[in-house]
Amino acid sequence: MMAIPVQSRPLRQYLGNRNTKEVHDLRNEQPKCQISDILRAGHGVVFQPDTLAQARSEGYDNCAWCVGGSSR
Repeated sequence: MMAIPVQSRPLRQYLGNRNTKEVHDLRNEQPKCQISDILRAGHGVVFQPDTLAQARSEGYDNCAWCVGGSSR
């Protein structure tokens, strides 16, 4: 599956930033994640299924703040 664009806060756990290719965990959101800015800029995507493994399989790296273990 491909990441699905969103423009408002999704009712899911994971949100990707298609501009930076980072995945964020909305259940552990941190101020430095800037989720509102991602959505406002139109860079938000969700994954089907809504799993970290799916985001990683689509080339998204972990956000260092809310997921941890970033490879950047």
